[in-house]
Amino acid sequence: MSIKRVIPCLDVKDGRVVKGVKFVNLRDAGDPVELAAAYDAAGADEVIFLDINATYEGRQTTVEMAARAGKEVHIPFAVGGGFRSVEDIRAMIDAGANKVSVNSAAVRDPELLTAAVAAFGSGAIVCAIDAGQVPGAVDRWKVYLNGGRLDTGMDVVEWAVEANRRGVGEILLTSLDRDGAKDGYDITLTRAVARAVDIPVVASGGVGKLEHFAEGILEGEADAVLAASVFHFGEFSIRQVKEYMAAQGIPVRLDK
Repeated sequence: MSIKRVIPCLDVKDGRVVKGVKFVNLRDAGDPVELAAAYDAAGADEVIFLDINATYEGRQTTVEMAARAGKEVHIPFAVGGGFRSVEDIRAMIDAGANKVSVNSAAVRDPELLTAAVAAFGSGAIVCAIDAGQVPGAVDRWKVYLNGGRLDTGMDVVEWAVEANRRGVGEILLTSLDRDGAKDGYDITLTRAVARAVDIPVVASGGVGKLEHFAEGILEGEADAVLAASVFHFGEFSIRQVKEYMAAQGIPVRLDK
């Protein structure tokens, strides 16, 4: 088994990290770059900044935040939210981001993924997918946009396969049904996507216990596990999570 990653996610709104349940009832969790630097020092493998209102409000995630992070954060970081063109992505990578996560714009124009991969390489492009379960169907999910506000009707697994075909480096897969609920990752969803593609899948949405991190890897077959509120509000440290995962036989980086 390859080294598995632990990734704190920083949902950013109006320049602050926030966290709620299913993108509502948001609580302030601090300055995004300060938090990212703290997670770097604590042993996180990567961090990701997601501007949760960028697409909905027609704003691009601020380049200034990425530029600050580029100076203060020494682990890889990704930025997502509001990217509509190769030029948008270029500005963020030029500012210091190692990866850019694309969601809504790629669904509306899949050629954006192809062009972005051609311009920056697979390793720099992440396809983010927000998945909602089809009512009454335990093994079917649809793609949602705009923070879960818009049901596209697209099948999640089929879209992940298409993104894989277009060359993206990984899939950031969020269960909207589990987001912030602390009931654990949607293992059935994560496993279905992981088995359908040949690129890493990052499991997101639902962590509430240490066991959930290990389940995402061992049962969900994810390459990385992502969490937000349990880190931001001090329920678990990065070290705790990694030590627990290591005790379950999962290879992790424990050099901090």
